[in-house]
Amino acid sequence: MIIQYHINDIQTETGLMRTSVFRPSKEGKYPTIIFYSEIFQQTSPITRSAQILASHGFVVLVPEIFHELNPQGNVLAYDDAGKDKGNADKLTKPLEHHDSDTQAMVTFIQQQTYCTDKVSVMGVCIGGHLAFRAALNQQVTAAFCLYPTDIHSNTLPCTLGNDTLTRSIDIRCPMVLVFGKQDPHVSAKGRTLIHQTLSQNKCDFSWHEVNAQHAFMRDEGDRYDAALAIQMYKMAIDFFTIP
Repeated sequence: MIIQYHINDIQTETGLMRTSVFRPSKEGKYPTIIFYSEIFQQTSPITRSAQILASHGFVVLVPEIFHELNPQGNVLAYDDAGKDKGNADKLTKPLEHHDSDTQAMVTFIQQQTYCTDKVSVMGVCIGGHLAFRAALNQQVTAAFCLYPTDIHSNTLPCTLGNDTLTRSIDIRCPMVLVFGKQDPHVSAKGRTLIHQTLSQNKCDFSWHEVNAQHAFMRDEGDRYDAALAIQMYKMAIDFFTIP
């Protein structure tokens, strides 16, 4: 499916958030996926992921997740300087501001003539965490979380008791969680904690552990696993198209 692309600056509680919109060129109403990036924001691999999803009949929104902390359009490089800046940003922005960003995007989606009322979320790395977190929003219908970081460790800033794992008891939508067994950012112990907590909370989730490293979806660098990436895209598309 041929797609189009445009930019919208969405007003949030903490300022304008530049958001890329990828959607089918053919007129119509389509379900939406909010796609949360890594700490590096909208890099070329993230853009290509959004394009793949949109070409299967979705409106895909890619927000600048650290819009308060960077100039509009800022993209960090996949190098030590970019990693240091991105990690500093993630330890600066509180989860509550990510929550208000998600609500601003949901409101934006509801106002668009090319969107249906179905809003799903997906993300990689910290974006996987943000997709998991977005599932707390009762207007989100499904969440696909790829190697989400910092959930088990409660390392992202938030008010006491508002960390994502504790709040998971409030999630009502179905979720898919995917982890790489060789991912150093989420240990086997951390994965066990997440799984046990979701099970105790009676969340609706499916769980996948694959033989892969962190960032295996990123089509740049030596950790990329193209075969697994294709499998994940298909799984996500099938998951998001369930009535």
